[in-house]
Amino acid sequence: MSKKSRKLIRATPPPPEQATPELLPEAAIPVPELQQRFYFLPDTPALAVHEKELHDLMKVWRHGRATRTIWEVLQDGYVALFTVVLIGAMVVNVVLHAQSGAAGCSTQSCASARLLMPTAMVFLSYAFTLSIARLFGPVLASAAEGFWLMDAPISRRRLLRGRMVTPVVIAGALAAVLTALSAALVGMDVASLLVWTVAAGLGSSALMAWAAAEQGLERVTLVRLLLGVFGGLALAVLLGVVSIAAGWLPATGALASQSAWWIGVGVIVAAGVGLAVALRSAGQRLERIRRARLVSGGSLVSGMQGAMFALDFGLIRDILVEREAAERGHVRPTKGRGLGVTALIWRDVERLKRNPKAFIALAVSLVVPYAGDALRMSQLNPLISAIGLFIALVPFLGSLRVLTRTGGLARALPFKTSTIRTAAMAVPAALALLWAVATTPAFIGIAQTGADRSLFNGFATALVTGVAGLFGAVRWVTGKKVDFAVPMMATESGAMPPTLLFNLVRGFDMAILITAPLILQQPVTWSLAIAGVVFVFLRGTFNMAELTAEQEAMKRQEAAAKAAGKEKVKIVRPAR
Repeated sequence: MSKKSRKLIRATPPPPEQATPELLPEAAIPVPELQQRFYFLPDTPALAVHEKELHDLMKVWRHGRATRTIWEVLQDGYVALFTVVLIGAMVVNVVLHAQSGAAGCSTQSCASARLLMPTAMVFLSYAFTLSIARLFGPVLASAAEGFWLMDAPISRRRLLRGRMVTPVVIAGALAAVLTALSAALVGMDVASLLVWTVAAGLGSSALMAWAAAEQGLERVTLVRLLLGVFGGLALAVLLGVVSIAAGWLPATGALASQSAWWIGVGVIVAAGVGLAVALRSAGQRLERIRRARLVSGGSLVSGMQGAMFALDFGLIRDILVEREAAERGHVRPTKGRGLGVTALIWRDVERLKRNPKAFIALAVSLVVPYAGDALRMSQLNPLISAIGLFIALVPFLGSLRVLTRTGGLARALPFKTSTIRTAAMAVPAALALLWAVATTPAFIGIAQTGADRSLFNGFATALVTGVAGLFGAVRWVTGKKVDFAVPMMATESGAMPPTLLFNLVRGFDMAILITAPLILQQPVTWSLAIAGVVFVFLRGTFNMAELTAEQEAMKRQEAAAKAAGKEKVKIVRPAR
């Protein structure tokens, strides 16, 4: 800076100081008075909301946001109609073939036994209706509806009335179709077929409406009791069919056709009256159903819909098992026994004590081969019995299911995959062996028109059937999840992964593969050889993941050995 600039800066007068306001003492500062005012809404009555208008508003909102055009809807309808016609033609062909075979059954015992089959189907439809009603509600609502609507000050009766009627109609229609099909297969006349069909449909509808009425009172004991009664009656009728066909009971002890017709008419009248009374009671009790109960059934339906879209029936069972465990709450822990693999087997034995209901399905599967032989289906009896045993053994493979789906838990055990799977199959294999011993007379032949095998061949056939059912259950339980990374396959429904379609035949393929030589009248040794090969693959002997890991470990060991060999050996020079 030059001297001239410095002089100019010094000559400039300083700016005038701003006057600072004098600070007043704290006591002199005026404080505004705080005034709080509260406003209360007037006690005016709430506006009445009509439930029908609310329901119509929801329908308009949903339909206004449709994602499909009318042409796409027509295409889907055409595919559905074509599918129904095609399946209907196949069913009619099977019915006609079965009726031609039934015409050859001219003995009194055979006719009496076949007369009881629609009766068993009626009781089975009743039991199935009550089981579905106890599982889902039968009245239910989604989570969104439960949050936005069921807690609102509105009448639930008008919103839930349609949801009560829908399962009643579906239960009646499904029971009627199944009963009519079974009656047609055994060659029943048209009048008796109509009577038993209407009895099954009206009875199932009445039971579904009664279950809805019991839901309004939060009662499930009577539903469970009646479920056990109808299930026991169905099993008793099936045993009667087998006993009459085998000649253990006289054919005259069976109901005559005329008597059965009048009994069916009485069931129709009682079911009609019960349906009217149950619908009235259920409609009056819709207001009492708790929101948690409605939402619980809706969430179960949503989970099953997701599993059905993926065609993963194992996931459906997992959802049901989890729901049952949640209802039970807790179990008493028990101390394990044994060491190593024995401990895993003992846990399966303890699981049998905790889940005795699984033995009911196993006991029912014992009746299947006897009924097949009594109804002159000895050639297909191994396949049908294997499928029945396959369904009955699935609940006994819980350990295998968990260890297969939870890879971290399996890797935490100091065993190979093959050893773990073999241990998990030990208890079901013992049950399958006992099943084979108990069903040996059925494969030897109990009816005059049934199978005719020797004792050795009968036991071998029963053993092969038991093995087929066991491996079918193992295949179903150990199935892998759907891999959506694989190349898609073009179908009529669009592109989908091949593994998604394979889930439909998983488990059944093993039963068909092992029992195919028996159906084709080939020696039993062929089935035993196929069963041995299937066992090698199912137990995980050729587990690619483990083989790859072992190869990598061996490569690392070889590399370490080579590296150690290449190191120069240093000799220490001796000191002199």
